[in-house]
Amino acid sequence: MDQAAIHDIFIVGGGINGCGIARDAAGRGYSVYLAEMNDLASGTSSGSTKLIHGGLRYLEYYEFRLVRESLMEREVLWRMAPHIIWPMRFVLPYADGLRPAWLLRLGLFLYDHIGGRKLLPATKTLNMRSDASSKPLKPLFAKAFEYPDGWVNDARLVVLNARDAADRGAVIRTRAKVVSARRDGDHWLIEVEDLHNGGIEQVRSRLIVNAAGPWVDHVLATAVGQNDVHNVRLVQGSHIVVPRKFDDLRAYFFQNRDGRIIFAIPYEEDFTLIGTTDQDYQADPRDVAISDAEIDYLCDAASEYFAKPVRKDEIVWTYSAVRPLYDDGASKAQEATRDYVLKVDSQGGAPLVNIFGGKITTYRRLAEATLEKIEDVLGPRGKPWTSGATLPGGDFAPDGYETEVARLKGSYPFLDLTLAHRLVRLYGSKARVLLGLAKSEADLGRRFGADLYEAEVRYLMVHEWAATADDVLWRRTKRGLRLSGEEAAALDEYMTAERVNHSAAAE
Repeated sequence: MDQAAIHDIFIVGGGINGCGIARDAAGRGYSVYLAEMNDLASGTSSGSTKLIHGGLRYLEYYEFRLVRESLMEREVLWRMAPHIIWPMRFVLPYADGLRPAWLLRLGLFLYDHIGGRKLLPATKTLNMRSDASSKPLKPLFAKAFEYPDGWVNDARLVVLNARDAADRGAVIRTRAKVVSARRDGDHWLIEVEDLHNGGIEQVRSRLIVNAAGPWVDHVLATAVGQNDVHNVRLVQGSHIVVPRKFDDLRAYFFQNRDGRIIFAIPYEEDFTLIGTTDQDYQADPRDVAISDAEIDYLCDAASEYFAKPVRKDEIVWTYSAVRPLYDDGASKAQEATRDYVLKVDSQGGAPLVNIFGGKITTYRRLAEATLEKIEDVLGPRGKPWTSGATLPGGDFAPDGYETEVARLKGSYPFLDLTLAHRLVRLYGSKARVLLGLAKSEADLGRRFGADLYEAEVRYLMVHEWAATADDVLWRRTKRGLRLSGEEAAALDEYMTAERVNHSAAAE
């Protein structure tokens, strides 16, 4: 293989950190190859609480730098992707015997003032005897605090970063597992297995970024050959989804008697998302699943606040993920730092940059910090650029969502208004690419269930690396909450046939 075929950067991992780094690097002019062994955002990055937030509770652990950086990123990310990120107000009821009111006020004062807030409104105090947010709660609370943070469609944030990286020249490979990586002079020789057909591709790169999340130590131990590594602390977080518990557009921040907190958040129009848990995890991250104890914990914690208890038999969906926190020796899982740590390993040869920890809110800053490490080794290319650039489909004003829906409906009058809303929430201005020349509902092709049509599935397969029904239903669209098991199976059968046909045509 000649020198021209050597990539500058090879990235292991298609989560938010890997895709964010790929986008930033490609935009600066580096040649990038990213390999993800499953689907994009199939691990930690689709298992979050879906928040762009400063991390109010991190102030208790004196994580001031992390909180400030996170607060500063809220509005940057909102402007970058107003279709999948938007402001959300959080109601924090004050309960006797938990954190004192003065401490909450102090924390919220810092929250308001250390992050350069410009567009988001300030914190305020609520009278829970009259405020509408008290309606679904037990009549135990006289006062609450309302503060701003943001909502994010986490899996779509990952995919849109990957899409933008690819549009800027990056190679993005899913279902592509790194089986070995060895230094060969001044570069790396990496073997990548195509999990669709079992083929092996050899890739050369000047530098590797290990952004494998929960598998970061596994990559070091197996592919790179660094035995006995222990850099991350795996912490399981689980969530439950139940039918909508309240009509208010605001979310709730509930304190628990054990010192932990959970959120109750409006979710996918008709549901409420409740989470998260925090407990150490020792097994294979791919096997993570909510436990009965976690279900009981979330139901009981939410039922302490809601007038109508949250029952196990009303749960419609659960999801769990493993957070790869940097192992700082904290005694409790909830106390382990959420900050990121970057380490460069050159060992006299081609460099390896390892990514430990991090959170969705600071992924863009993590990418910039990683590029600084890369520039030290490979030399600088372009300047930092992502803070002022939109993600695909996000090229409209932060408060322009309804206007964008009206524009789409004007261009495609046959669209049901609910579907128009959903398409803009997922694809923004790219919804027009998805719909193409369609003049009627019939032009959207086969209907798989709910409002999921063939045109959308094809778009996701062609433009967003979707290969299975799970990719579409649970990471790209969340239509899994609406389709039956039989409908999901029919979708998977269709997508399998499409992949086979595409492969045959390519040959």
